[in-house]
Amino acid sequence: MPRAVPERDADCAIAQSAAVIGDWWSILVVREVARGRLRFDDLQHELGISRKVLTERLVHLGESGVLERVPYQRGPVRYEYRLTEAGRGLLPVLVTMQDWADRWLLGDGTLSGSAAPDSAEAARMLALPGTRLPALTLPAHTGGELDPVDPAAAATVLFCYPATGRPAPLPEEWNAVPGAVGCTLENRLFREAYPDFRAAGAAVHGVSTQRPDEQRAFATAEELPFTLLSDADVRLAAALRLPTFHVGQGLRLKRSVLVVDRERVVRHVLFPVTDIPAAVDRALAVARAVAGEAPAALPAGPPAASSPAG
Repeated sequence: MPRAVPERDADCAIAQSAAVIGDWWSILVVREVARGRLRFDDLQHELGISRKVLTERLVHLGESGVLERVPYQRGPVRYEYRLTEAGRGLLPVLVTMQDWADRWLLGDGTLSGSAAPDSAEAARMLALPGTRLPALTLPAHTGGELDPVDPAAAATVLFCYPATGRPAPLPEEWNAVPGAVGCTLENRLFREAYPDFRAAGAAVHGVSTQRPDEQRAFATAEELPFTLLSDADVRLAAALRLPTFHVGQGLRLKRSVLVVDRERVVRHVLFPVTDIPAAVDRALAVARAVAGEAPAALPAGPPAASSPAG
């Protein structure tokens, strides 16, 4: 069980935080709830944890204000465990831990906005097809919040990109980071191909960790016909364990493209994206296939993972 904070550390915020989430199982429970595994049996199956230990951690996280129990069935009453506002505030901590480990434990320490095809990050992304995106909303550049998955579309293309250089200037070291450059080009290519995506019955959303007002200025200047979504609070990154890199003042999403069906199931992933024009073409082909408008054979593209798209 988590330890009590010694009196000498009563005023230490790090010690207080460690008392809540410093335990191995507690932080993995938060990870899984962020990924949409909300019920006891699902958590136990995913974590391979004993019922006793899981019960203890759920009680602890509930008493700490990280999780809340919400009934989803009556007779007998059964509960889901959902993140509170305080719990959602932990998501940047989880994603930062992931980012640190990807670079320093699972990688060679190189700062990169991309990844090798045989990297741990690529393996996680290649395993995403078949995963259901949990219910969440993200701030939109048009105002308010939107579900990343358009329920009216046969497929939704989510292209994640690090950051655009307008309106705020990028960090001085930006151009030296492999994979960081190309965000404006990517948005323009999706803009040019947007009529084809719509004709295929697919929605398109761009996602970055930039603020909505920054995205709004860029979208207006570039006359983008699709919506940009802000993952500044890394809710999407935590839900899908998306790769990130830290440069300047914050975390940036590494470039990837996901095709999600209207049931919220990830059907195809492109990562790493090393050829942006080819990635846009590939995303369109997959979107058409998911919508049932294209033959099963898809054109070759950049390194990608997919489940059967038809």
